[in-house]
Amino acid sequence: MKKLFALVLSLAMIFALVACGTNNSGGSTNNGAANDGGEGGETSAFADLKVGFIFLHDENSTYDLNFINAAKAACENLGVTDYVLKTNVPEGQECYDAAAELADDGCDIIFADSFGHEDFMIQAAKDFPDVQFCHSTGTKAHTEGLDNYHNAFASIYEGRYLAGIVAGMKLNAMIDAGEITADQAKIGYVGAFTYAEVVSGYTSFFLGARSVCPSATMEVTFTGSWYDETAEKEGAQKLIDNGCVLISQHADSMGAPTACETAGVPNVSYNGSTISACPNTYLISSRIDWTPYYEYAITAVAEGTAIDADWTGTLATGSVVLTDLNTDVAAEGTQEAIDTAIAALEDGSLHVFDTSTFTVNGETLTSYMADVDTDPDYTPDTEAIADGYFHESEYRSAPYFDLRIDGITLLDEAY
Repeated sequence: MKKLFALVLSLAMIFALVACGTNNSGGSTNNGAANDGGEGGETSAFADLKVGFIFLHDENSTYDLNFINAAKAACENLGVTDYVLKTNVPEGQECYDAAAELADDGCDIIFADSFGHEDFMIQAAKDFPDVQFCHSTGTKAHTEGLDNYHNAFASIYEGRYLAGIVAGMKLNAMIDAGEITADQAKIGYVGAFTYAEVVSGYTSFFLGARSVCPSATMEVTFTGSWYDETAEKEGAQKLIDNGCVLISQHADSMGAPTACETAGVPNVSYNGSTISACPNTYLISSRIDWTPYYEYAITAVAEGTAIDADWTGTLATGSVVLTDLNTDVAAEGTQEAIDTAIAALEDGSLHVFDTSTFTVNGETLTSYMADVDTDPDYTPDTEAIADGYFHESEYRSAPYFDLRIDGITLLDEAY
């Protein structure tokens, strides 16, 4: 009888311990089981950390899914087992509330993924000086001067340039096949806002396309939202109706890709492959892999070292990546063209914003003052052109290229 009682008691204790290891509440995912992280019972610095992540949307947004996958991968790679994912956090007071809740819950470092989260992350950093706050796509860390607030971005304009080469090769193939004439090589682009980040993106994509298809032109429409599937689909359809024969985007839903698949128009997506849903039109996608940055920042906290105020990922760090090329749709020789351009970007012989490759109002630029140190009036403050090219993402991580170059027509500028 005593043995039976002891067995029941042991089982009860086991079940109690298992129950204590899981905590899912408040719209967040808490992977809360800790491990000893080393042999002989020695606890690793990573196993002792608690990490928080704030996302604007959830897995249904290609943009946020890219961040979510990176967060999970970084924590798994480092052995961080105690982390919290907060999804669908708006760009408002809700962001501060989420950050404060994570800090109160013991997070050592907290990440946010959307541009409009920045001011609320800065306030949280001021209110919780012992917690590190890292904000992707932001612009103010290098001027705020806070030891615990940091920005990060990547030279995604290089990825978009490479994706543009894929588009240009496809246009050439369509011209050679007699499907379009050279003067019909018009690209459509669905953008979210008229921010420099979007301008930099569509311009680099266009320059990549025009580097192999000189007759290419582009029309851009804006939705006024990072994620609006209906507006993005309607925007893509408007561009197709205007004669655009290839579509790309800087917006986060499947709206534009699905419109292209329905219309049979080639598409370059963003933040991940859409080949499963759009096998007949998908060409390639560029994206930022945030895993290297997450690993870098989390490691810095674990080791007690400083995090850069402004960190820029590159092709070399593995932060700028392309998804697999859809060879069933892409033009012959496209992969070779991509590989050649990557080598030139990495050895410095190619610069995306080489001023000899574009004009503004018919003029080649030799000087341009960019707004790098963000202020309420967006006052230009930094000379961005030197050595024959615009130095994007060198003076801060977030893009500041906002030039309106010739060959690109904006259908609306309401946003």
